Amino acid sequence: MKLFGTNGIRGKIGEKFTPDFLVNVGMAIGSYVLQGSNVIVGQDTRISGDMVKDAVISGIMSTGVNVIDVGIAPTPAIQFYTKAHGDLGIAITASHNPPEFNGVKVIASDGTELPREEEKKIEEIFLSKKFRIVGWENVGRYHERSDANQGYTNAILKRVNTDLIRKRKFTVVVDCSNGASSLTTPYLLAKLGVRVISLNCQPDGRFPGHNSEPKPENLKDLIEFMRSGNYDLGVAHDGDADRAVFVDETGRFLYGDKTLALVAREVVKEKKGIVVTPVSSSMAVEDVVKKNGGKVVYTKVGAPIVARKMIEVGAVFGGEENGGMIFPEMQYCRDGAMAVAKILEIMARGDMTLSKMVDDLPEYYQMKISVQCPENKKRDVLEKLKEKLKGENINTLDGVKIVHEDYWILIRPSGTEPIYRIYAEAKDEKKLNDAAHKYREILEDIISEFLK
Repeated sequence: MKLFGTNGIRGKIGEKFTPDFLVNVGMAIGSYVLQGSNVIVGQDTRISGDMVKDAVISGIMSTGVNVIDVGIAPTPAIQFYTKAHGDLGIAITASHNPPEFNGVKVIASDGTELPREEEKKIEEIFLSKKFRIVGWENVGRYHERSDANQGYTNAILKRVNTDLIRKRKFTVVVDCSNGASSLTTPYLLAKLGVRVISLNCQPDGRFPGHNSEPKPENLKDLIEFMRSGNYDLGVAHDGDADRAVFVDETGRFLYGDKTLALVAREVVKEKKGIVVTPVSSSMAVEDVVKKNGGKVVYTKVGAPIVARKMIEVGAVFGGEENGGMIFPEMQYCRDGAMAVAKILEIMARGDMTLSKMVDDLPEYYQMKISVQCPENKKRDVLEKLKEKLKGENINTLDGVKIVHEDYWILIRPSGTEPIYRIYAEAKDEKKLNDAAHKYREILEDIISEFLK
């Protein structure tokens, strides 16, 4: 049994996530750290949050470990608080998943997501049930704190040019997806002198406004709002607010690769240095970084991998194409509220609309395709794919990336679903379609061979 997925432990309430399962998860986590340690615990707005949190806390305290409960807070706020006050942290969240799901994300003492090798240690304790159970006199202590969100937003204010932003008197429409950012982003914007118009900013774990994944089909109200009025910026968060996606003043939804390239360009203009991003990111990022005197370092897909590589190489910025941006001056994790403040700072400094700045970026066409593949065949398929494509210019850092002069294709197994993902990008739309079709056929033929 594998306890951790690619983003913590996740499951449906009443199925995988039952009280006894969650108490055991808490006991495994508590047994992993030293007796007497302090574990920070926070949650998003899901209605199962209290049940999940209380069960996990019960398990932790039974091992002689103290718990500091910060209540409802964005995941980056929990990470920031953990770095300052904890030996370990836990975010009770399933991020963008539907409301029937919840999750347990473990955070290292430096505020980063726990590395896979450390997750495996917790997994081993969980599976072996070799828990450290203490007597009544050594049971962990429970404390509540209410300062995590304010401390987090105040820290962001110290890391952007607040005077410059305030002078612009922006009007921003913010959609909190009924999630944890309801308690932070509107207040952060107000402190930045922004006129705030809020959508779905009442905390509600049923997500009545829309699904908590910030995709165009879920943000129709925000997009329509931006088209109908005179507003400077639209922004939406996912459920736990570690990501932010943007809509420009014309009502155009901006995919994450656009804002990633935009922020990378502006950060490198100011600081030079290295930008870290996964192999799935748009070439637009490398184009603008190189043009402004910086360098791009590529990693496997996954925010924790990007964050740890950033620490290793001393990067000035990093992020993924899904709206997750990492600002080392703040912390080494995806940070939705910091991304909002930084975009406003960039707009204020450039004295330009967001649409104009985005239109100045290199233009590429992109495509994403999913192909079904059984879990137990993924490794064999990948090896066969490498063998079949070995005559081409390939990169095998994460899956197989085929790089040509005018396009690239990335084929990699999903870490969460029984599928292969194909990412494709080209400057010409026909070239994109032709290349994606070609490599999809190659992949499907290989998978078919293993299913005979």
